[in-house]
Amino acid sequence: MSTINQIEKTLANELKVYRKVFRESVKSSAPLLDIIMKYILRTKGKQMRPLTVLVSAGMLGEINDSTYRAAAMIELLHTATLVHDDIVDESDRRRGMFSVNALWKNKIAVLAGDYLLSRGMLLALNSKDYHTLEIVSEAVKEMSEGELLQIEKARRLDIDEEVYYDVIRKKTASLLASCFAVGAASVTDDKEIIDQMWKAGELTGMAFQIKDDILDFERSSKKGKPTGIDIKEKKMTLPLIYLINNSRAGEKREIIRTIKRYNKDERKVNALIDKVASSGGLAYAEKVMNEYSSKALSIIDGMPDNVYSESLKEIILYSANRNK
Repeated sequence: MSTINQIEKTLANELKVYRKVFRESVKSSAPLLDIIMKYILRTKGKQMRPLTVLVSAGMLGEINDSTYRAAAMIELLHTATLVHDDIVDESDRRRGMFSVNALWKNKIAVLAGDYLLSRGMLLALNSKDYHTLEIVSEAVKEMSEGELLQIEKARRLDIDEEVYYDVIRKKTASLLASCFAVGAASVTDDKEIIDQMWKAGELTGMAFQIKDDILDFERSSKKGKPTGIDIKEKKMTLPLIYLINNSRAGEKREIIRTIKRYNKDERKVNALIDKVASSGGLAYAEKVMNEYSSKALSIIDGMPDNVYSESLKEIILYSANRNK
């Protein structure tokens, strides 16, 4: 049994309550929208983010109605971003199932994503959960800025290591940061603790994204996406940035040329993947990833020691040790 499955088993009753809140929050009086929402519920993957909210709250206090609403709000936001991402990426699959845009076209998919986002906001507002709404709104802002920064830099392929960290901190890590922080905010008003939990989640999210980068360069049928897709999408990830930073001027130009002009050429992409591995790019990325995980764990070590803190540590380790 996987780590996440074990934690889910421990929190079976709490997850049952959360799922009821989430199902109720996506119901719509518009027949087409209700059909789409039911389809989305059928295609949900691991509930890692709401699970993280519940565990974070349990570590610091007693899981309550505000916690369940916060977990549902996070998952509504996350699902909205996935629907919109599939439109932007022109993807017709999500976890082996047809994406919303593939079945109902882009216009309807955009509106469905907007509906999910608005339901999340209203879930907090109607219950006056302003403290958790503020945290999630900050994450939405960060995610939007990160996505736009990545698109802007991808056009020129001028992402250095520091810019890369800024992109993933905003685009990916901010969502996990909000999971840690809203869980805390649902059970305590201590701003220092909530800020520390945000930081722990942010560090975990950084490790999570770097692990994604590493997996994309590993030849394995176990992963959920094809090898080299980041190169094909002209995304400058940490292993690739390391290769460029440690190549001579002529080699750098050739690498950039491959990404710009031959990113759909399987032979050239595979050759570049091999170069990244032989350069030490994957080993370097793994080192940085482990540093982020260690920093996140050290923050949780300073929190109350209980069954929930142990589960949260397992979630942090899972983010860096998963194989897909």
